[in-house]
Amino acid sequence: MIHHTHMTSQLSADVDQLNEIFTPLTFEQRIRMLYRFFSPAEVLYTSSFGTRSVMLLHLVSRLRPNQPVHFINTTFHFKKTLEYREEIADEFGLKVIDVLPEPAQNEITAKESWWRSNPDVCCAVNKVLPLEPIKARHNVWLTGLMAHQTGYRSALNVFEQQDEILKFNPLIDIDEGEWHFYAGYHRLPRHPLEALGYGSVGCEHCTSKGHGRSGRWKDKTKTECGLHPADFVNQVQEGKQG
Repeated sequence: MIHHTHMTSQLSADVDQLNEIFTPLTFEQRIRMLYRFFSPAEVLYTSSFGTRSVMLLHLVSRLRPNQPVHFINTTFHFKKTLEYREEIADEFGLKVIDVLPEPAQNEITAKESWWRSNPDVCCAVNKVLPLEPIKARHNVWLTGLMAHQTGYRSALNVFEQQDEILKFNPLIDIDEGEWHFYAGYHRLPRHPLEALGYGSVGCEHCTSKGHGRSGRWKDKTKTECGLHPADFVNQVQEGKQG
């Protein structure tokens, strides 16, 4: 097992070693191999149940059916996303755990429409901060990030150290064609909003129609909610203090 009590240099060495082992493998082999290095209790799996979530949800349900799935429920999701979450959970036999923001802060963001005035802080309050105590109880974070989705993601490896947790991105190097082939071959249920022109789906206030992730935070420079860039929370906190 890899523990976070190691020195920073040792963490870097661990990540490099893991990438050497895992990068040549297929995405299915990577997921199987993960549990040879980490116990199930060490693994955190989060899913947005968005338009590209179903492939990894299906893989996990087949390869590690007892793995809980954490869903960050900002309270601002499309109704169709919540219905899709229930459909997928039932069909795949998944145990889905809702992660909710602090109620008073969530209410303020709703009343003051922070997604318009300060979307970074809105994401921090409703998505990033609620996950922090859960991340602290795990050693590795299983994600569905794919390199072709954004510029930030294009630079990621299979394993990345992010603050005190190790990120595991088994699908990072698949292309869009591979995703569509897998989804079609297994006849996976697609997000209902995809047929209406939504390439990517997040909170209702910040999601527009568009190819890929072009409809997320439209007309803003923002491209990520903040769960994945390592120093996002620090940047938000510094901005509030400045």
